[in-house]
Amino acid sequence: MRTFSIPEGLHPELNPLAWLVGTWRGKGQGEYPNIENFQFAHEVTFNHDGRPFLSYFSRSWLIDDDDEIIAPAAQETGFWRIKPNNVLEVVISHSTGISEGWVGRYDGPKIQLVMDQGYSSPTAKVVTAGARLYGLVEGELFFAYDMAAEGQTLQAHIWSTLPRVIE
Repeated sequence: MRTFSIPEGLHPELNPLAWLVGTWRGKGQGEYPNIENFQFAHEVTFNHDGRPFLSYFSRSWLIDDDDEIIAPAAQETGFWRIKPNNVLEVVISHSTGISEGWVGRYDGPKIQLVMDQGYSSPTAKVVTAGARLYGLVEGELFFAYDMAAEGQTLQAHIWSTLPRVIE
């Protein structure tokens, strides 16, 4: 069993999120009205450069029942900042022309975020609400994203379980 340690050079304000730093890779599932249920491969990377924020990058690929890649899927990038009282402020931009501000809380290895504000470019779908959950479950990163878009109410959209990539 590998022991966890605080990443070298991590800004001290980020110590509560140190467990996120690194790359996580696994599989997930998705559903939404008017979209056929799907499976995807998912990779998430959290990194730092010594300043008081984490950089975030997520990418995914649609996969078939044999886990073979069918096509590239979503990509998003952003920044995570810790504020007093276990508050997180997160900004995320998607390859599809959507940018979002998120606010939430962390409690140990559990993070809950709610979409605060969103922007959609003229040709992007309009997302009106969202909720994200990140958590460390049996050593793996669990991720769930509930979304309200295109006239739909807030509901489950995607979820994945990602083992840490050991380099």
